[in-house]
Amino acid sequence: MRVKICGIMNVTDALAAAEYGADALGFILYRNSPRYIEPGAVKNIIQQLPPFVTTVGVFADEEEKAIRSLVEECGIDVIQLQGNEPPDFCRRLGLRVIKAIRVSDRFSLNRMIPYKVRAFVLDTYREGQLGGTGETFDWNLAVEAKKFGKIILAGGLTPENIGAAIEQVRPYGVDVSSGLEERIGKKDHSKLKRFIEIAKQG
Repeated sequence: MRVKICGIMNVTDALAAAEYGADALGFILYRNSPRYIEPGAVKNIIQQLPPFVTTVGVFADEEEKAIRSLVEECGIDVIQLQGNEPPDFCRRLGLRVIKAIRVSDRFSLNRMIPYKVRAFVLDTYREGQLGGTGETFDWNLAVEAKKFGKIILAGGLTPENIGAAIEQVRPYGVDVSSGLEERIGKKDHSKLKRFIEIAKQG
């Protein structure tokens, strides 16, 4: 099971996640997010990471030129698009793009059909929020969504429910942020370690 730890805002959490076995780390470069991190800080953290840890830049409704510039500046491996970016926008950015889809019901899954991306991050829909709700959605919908591509399950995951989530959905990967926090921007390392251990057993 591939594990992405998102909302990384400091090098201590980044190195701990890598040590415990995280496959990917997510850095939120969307200014309106409470977990926004400055590009210079992202670059500094990435330079200290061990090899074989994938770095993900999370963007929302950003201009293509700005995304390309930030990816280059920070040394980001994968682009995650969290906003209302259309399919052709994703295609122009190239191969290493994953697209977030906010799920409220079965009709939400229809949004996936026109996209040709590496994977989809399925997150919980909440009016006015682009992610980080800390709430789960109906995982039966995530199972159904697998017919449209690789699924990265997100939304309200914690050490307490990750085992059940993986058993039910069997996603390509899982993505967690607020479920492991002491407070916004600071991970609880005991939760971090436990989450990754349980996920990797799945």
